[in-house]
Amino acid sequence: MFPIRFICQCCKQPLKLNQSMEASGLETTQEPTASTLSAQWEPGETLERGPASKAETDTEKLQDSTSFSTLPGDDGKMSRDSSSNFILLGEFAPTSMLSNAQKTAGDIFDILTGERDVDHALCEDCTDKLLEELDTQLILTETENQNYKHWRKRIHDGELETLQEELEGLELEEARLAQELEEVEKNQKRVAEDLEAARAETQVLDQQDEQHWRDYRNLQWQQLELQDELTSRRNQLVHAQIQWDWLKKTNVFSATFEIRDDGPAGIINSFRLGYLPTVPVSWNEINMAWGQTALLLHALSNKIGLEFQRYQLFPCGNRSYLKSLTDDTIELPLFCNTGQITCLDVKFDLAMMAFLDCMQQFKEEAEKGEWGLCLPCKIHVENGLMEDSGSTGEFYSIRTRLNTEEQWTKALKLMLINFKCSLAWLSLKYCQK
Repeated sequence: MFPIRFICQCCKQPLKLNQSMEASGLETTQEPTASTLSAQWEPGETLERGPASKAETDTEKLQDSTSFSTLPGDDGKMSRDSSSNFILLGEFAPTSMLSNAQKTAGDIFDILTGERDVDHALCEDCTDKLLEELDTQLILTETENQNYKHWRKRIHDGELETLQEELEGLELEEARLAQELEEVEKNQKRVAEDLEAARAETQVLDQQDEQHWRDYRNLQWQQLELQDELTSRRNQLVHAQIQWDWLKKTNVFSATFEIRDDGPAGIINSFRLGYLPTVPVSWNEINMAWGQTALLLHALSNKIGLEFQRYQLFPCGNRSYLKSLTDDTIELPLFCNTGQITCLDVKFDLAMMAFLDCMQQFKEEAEKGEWGLCLPCKIHVENGLMEDSGSTGEFYSIRTRLNTEEQWTKALKLMLINFKCSLAWLSLKYCQK
């Protein structure tokens, strides 16, 4: 036998075993419970045993090494008899000491890891206190239970009729809601049909809207093209107006016929009319100059509405000629094919005389009215002479026979001066109107 120490799990005071437990043989079974322990302890009192054998001493060492807890004593040292969180279980037989120690260690390990439950040892005072607390809680619980049953029955009797009325009202409400649900389902079906029709109509409207947008974009494109065309037409109109204003200010006769008299021979449209020994001119150029002069006289007569009396003028370039109105067989050429001026044809002189006659008719017609024409050089048609209106007052023959090249060229130059003044007079009279 060896001493075993037990500690109260509530007040942590050592317990004194009952005499009956000591007699029942704790060496065979060590499963302490609260019913087998008595709380008869005295402060400062310890359990005393007789001399122990070597096995009991070893077991006591094992018990002491596994079940004590450290608490500070009066002298500041650790006490081995202060408290314990577990107890040692199992048999302790001297013959099976090793197996009992292993089983005891295993049981202790199970208790520590929570795989095994153990009853807590209490002292007698703590046990009485615990029982009193349990009795008090039991009385309170029974009182609360009775109160709960009383009020439950009272509330149940009072609310049963109310709940029944509410149930009937809810059933009526359920019937009404069911009817409303049926109506809602019908309305939902009708709304679904309307929605489907609206979607179809929306799809048609979307297609129409897309088509309208395409038409709108085409119209916009056409509008842009028309605006571009209108802008182009306006620009053309502005340009035409500018050209028209410029043309209104432009004298068509002055632009068509350019006459210069600053040289030894008169020039019309870059063709020299005359022949000088120092300035040789081909007869082809002279014929072209006569053609331009005939065209100028023809245009001037048409502008003032003049019809020649004795001759008809045919301007045909370097082959221009005049035709007699009294005799259709007579044609007077204003050109010459010979290369020498002394061998000219008599018809060429007659053609130049007839040309002076037509020019004199134009002068007489142009002198009429408020805006009368006044030529600087007088014309003597009978003799075929041109009178210089300058300081000399000399006469120059337009014929080639019995005449010098200088005299003939001077007469042609005076004739072109008269035509230059006629162009200025025509521009002043008609173009300003």
